[in-house]
Amino acid sequence: MKTNTTYIPALRWKELTPFYDAVLRWIMREENFKKELIRQAQIQPGQQVLDLGCGTATLTVMVKQAHPDADVVGLDGDPEVLRIGRVKAEKVGVVLTLEQGMAYELPYPDASYDRVLSSLMFHHLTTQDKQRAIKEVFRVLRPGGSFLIVDFGRPQGTWSRLISPVMARLEEVSDNHQGLLFTMLRLAGFEEVTDQAHFATLFGTLVLCVGRKPTGNA
Repeated sequence: MKTNTTYIPALRWKELTPFYDAVLRWIMREENFKKELIRQAQIQPGQQVLDLGCGTATLTVMVKQAHPDADVVGLDGDPEVLRIGRVKAEKVGVVLTLEQGMAYELPYPDASYDRVLSSLMFHHLTTQDKQRAIKEVFRVLRPGGSFLIVDFGRPQGTWSRLISPVMARLEEVSDNHQGLLFTMLRLAGFEEVTDQAHFATLFGTLVLCVGRKPTGNA
């Protein structure tokens, strides 16, 4: 279990950032799992939604397009991907907020969001930073609010089992492969932690994990 804090860019190496959107669109088929993530979130008009580790804001834009009456914010630690995201949002004519910050030090007050979504960000974090980020999400969620994560999970299928050792050397993905995201959510206080869907990709199995903050937690 790694505990040192190291920032890993979207495709691990900063030089590959310009290719990030193409990789997710054509190789990862991101539209499939991001649409399901938004559907599962059950966002209501007027709710506050945070896209945690928003990258180039593809999911952030999709959320705003699907729910124009929601207040949508994207947060990422990389100023370059945020710049790309702002251009993307402007091109499609949606109004949202993109801010720079770290997942494990959220710059928001307690109980300020109804939904927190995260797509392909957690496998960049060390074990300790995953735990810190989940605790921060719990803090900023309102009682009854939901946290939805799409990220690598336990390998399913022959190809996923073959590629998982390679991914484990390139990314901080071992926790995910062991199914520990679910354990971390429960330990942070989330309830009704469930595995809602799986998606086969070239880089391994993705899982949609959902947890809810109890209504009694302010």
